[in-house]
Amino acid sequence: MENWWLLIFLLFGGTAAASYFLGCFNGAVIVSKYILRDDVRNHGSGNAGLTNFHRVFGGPLTAVVILCDVLKAILAVLLGMWAFGLFPAVSIFGHMADSVLFGKYWTALFCLLGHMFPCMFHFRGGKGILSGGTIAIMIDWRVALVVWGGFLILAVLTRYVSLGSVWAGASFPFISLYVYRDPVIFTIALILGGLVVWKHRGNIKRLLHGNESKFTLHRKEKTEDGK
Repeated sequence: MENWWLLIFLLFGGTAAASYFLGCFNGAVIVSKYILRDDVRNHGSGNAGLTNFHRVFGGPLTAVVILCDVLKAILAVLLGMWAFGLFPAVSIFGHMADSVLFGKYWTALFCLLGHMFPCMFHFRGGKGILSGGTIAIMIDWRVALVVWGGFLILAVLTRYVSLGSVWAGASFPFISLYVYRDPVIFTIALILGGLVVWKHRGNIKRLLHGNESKFTLHRKEKTEDGK
């Protein structure tokens, strides 16, 4: 029995810790701080995400940021699929859940927490859209269709990336519930989506007040102070 509880602890705790530290490898911070020697969090919105990085620096290194944030999400979800896939099912507070599916959502949650609150970067991370979008694709094409479809439509029509991002976060738990009808999966998805929406609370306020910045493919012109 003691070995069984140790195995459960290693399964849940080990995958959570590994996924969190994968999430901590924030592409925007790593590229700006260690390659460009100019932390992106000191510019623009102060956010360590793809949109702010593109607005501040632009250039081909944007692709490196994308690759980093996409790759870590893929690795985290694959880890969950593999580790939990070793068991036919998992019991969560008496509820039996599909082990592989649970593993996807479990490691996705901690990867996103690492991206948003990276311990190695003073817990100042990004808002989770690129990594979260990758997670949606890794989980299920139906989930990805709703999340990405709404995001792209809103972002293209309005040029407000934040509006599409809020849709992505808000829709994620409900499409997860519709597809899987599983209360445990819905709970994790609700936390995931809630984190994304909460991270965009400042954008929501600016959208309501009509002073949110619109996305452009070009970098912003430097201001008088050179930023």
